[in-house]
Amino acid sequence: MEVNSIEKGIVIDHIRAGFGLRVLDYLNIDKANGMVALIMNASSKKNDRKDIIKIEGVTDIDITALGLLDHGATVNVIENGHIIEKIKLELPERVVNIIKCKNPRCVTSLEPALPQVFHLVDAAKEEYCCEYCEETRRVTDISSE
Repeated sequence: MEVNSIEKGIVIDHIRAGFGLRVLDYLNIDKANGMVALIMNASSKKNDRKDIIKIEGVTDIDITALGLLDHGATVNVIENGHIIEKIKLELPERVVNIIKCKNPRCVTSLEPALPQVFHLVDAAKEEYCCEYCEETRRVTDISSE
């Protein structure tokens, strides 16, 4: 299979195999004008298998929360067919409206218009804490929702 290179856009590489669709869903780029390519289960020297997403013509996406979905991925910004910036994703310190609080007594359960705000409290355990009620959630629990 051959997928051509892009002249301008982004390439999200080293996505955990099987997570490419979830990343595309988060990016909400189904209405993009340029080419969007999702390569699933590609061979990888680093992780055995990986997913790759190529998005032509788009360079201004919010990649902060992508680190929550897969902090092992890399975002390459492409200009004139060359990588001009390589960004290694990390767990974000703060996420808004990505993690949902499961505590039924949390103010966000009673006031659904409030933003769901979580802060990283333990990077080793990949654990986040609700800003309002201090309920904790692990990334592994979130990624299975």
